[in-house]
Amino acid sequence: MLKGKNQAFLEMASEEAAVAMVNYYTTARPYLCRQPIYIQYSNYRELKTDNLPNQARAQAALQAMNAMQSGNLATASTPIAEGGTRPSQGSVLWVIVENLLYPVTLDVLCQIFSKFGSVLKIITFTKNNVFQALIQYADPMNAYCAKMALDGQSIYTACCTLRIGFSKLASLKVKYNNEKSRDFTRLDLPSGDSQLPLEPCVAPAFGTPNVIFSSYAGPAEFAPGMGFAEAAGVSVPGIPGALGSLTVATPGQMTPPGVFGVPGNSVLLVSNLNPEAITPYGLFILFGVYGDVHRVKIMFNNKENALIQMADAFQAQLAISYLNGLTLYGKVLHTSLSKYQAVQLPHEGQQDQGLTKDYSNSPLHRFKKPGSKNFQNIFPPSATLHLSNIPPSVTVDDMKNLFASTGSTVKAFKFFQHNYKMALIQLGSVEEGVQALIALHNHDFGENHHLRVSFTKSTI
Repeated sequence: MLKGKNQAFLEMASEEAAVAMVNYYTTARPYLCRQPIYIQYSNYRELKTDNLPNQARAQAALQAMNAMQSGNLATASTPIAEGGTRPSQGSVLWVIVENLLYPVTLDVLCQIFSKFGSVLKIITFTKNNVFQALIQYADPMNAYCAKMALDGQSIYTACCTLRIGFSKLASLKVKYNNEKSRDFTRLDLPSGDSQLPLEPCVAPAFGTPNVIFSSYAGPAEFAPGMGFAEAAGVSVPGIPGALGSLTVATPGQMTPPGVFGVPGNSVLLVSNLNPEAITPYGLFILFGVYGDVHRVKIMFNNKENALIQMADAFQAQLAISYLNGLTLYGKVLHTSLSKYQAVQLPHEGQQDQGLTKDYSNSPLHRFKKPGSKNFQNIFPPSATLHLSNIPPSVTVDDMKNLFASTGSTVKAFKFFQHNYKMALIQLGSVEEGVQALIALHNHDFGENHHLRVSFTKSTI
């Protein structure tokens, strides 16, 4: 980095890699914090770094990560030897995620921490409204290298900051394999009453479905990585078929390479709607599953198109990743970023037919509260729905009849074993699940009970 000049040098592994990167970014301009980045060749053949104390941590982290990827622990031990002896701590890390503004799930943690060695077990929990995790490695050296590289780093710039220490526990005991805990050595464990069945972690070969991935058409070795703020360049590989990943800048200002539209834009264009069935409220409820919807505008002259303004660009990308290509009321939705920066309300006296609505102060926002547990339960549209806030007086037949009244085929229904305020209901198709969510989320049972409906990965 060249202090005060807004410039930097970057040395690639080979000249071919440098050529490929420059060629790719010639046509796909990269952005950082909403500012365009210009890339060109330098006259220098090699970079020489000094040994200032403030560089020691980054250098050690980089060497540790490279050693973990190559399986050469001897390399990893070099920076450790410079600072002392081989670590005597155990293999279990205690992780606290501060400033949790965006989703951090067990799978996200698995992708990140598996970069430094084999993760055996993960337990996540919330204590005093703070999201925390215990992560057990196969080797204490792996745990040490992960702590050295990741402690103090942010998964997204300026939020979701990792604070890492060593746990006093020698080993973790995991009873269930679900979205809250996972034992990768025991795939036979039950899932309990949790929403998520077991999905073995496949890091570092693949990415996590809870991190947004954008299109990428460049060379494989330059698939953009998930950004760690001011970190040593730790990246999470992309999901096969979704080449590349979203580079997260400041909250509300994301710059995904290869995604068209204004960087940081939070307004979506949704097209191919069914004008006979869709309403602004229906779009508010559906897109509200993936972020807080501030405004909805169905086009007056073309009611198959609508603009939806989300709370920020992260939530807009989340909605695109889950809802683009979804079938709703017999039509396949096309969801993308709009060229507009905001949805304008109609002027006084302007004919609108109630097609533009402002929901910025709606009490139905799922993510308004910082650190909300809803961030941990974001799933694709599903035929099985998770229901909560059910009154004690409501029976199984009452719930089946309620959902059948929307035109859905009810295949199965089950109350949670230890909490009859929650249940799972399986409908005939994903489209039926989506339409039922739109129709019945916030359904008024009376006595201050409003039904909450969410998508889930569970099955009955």
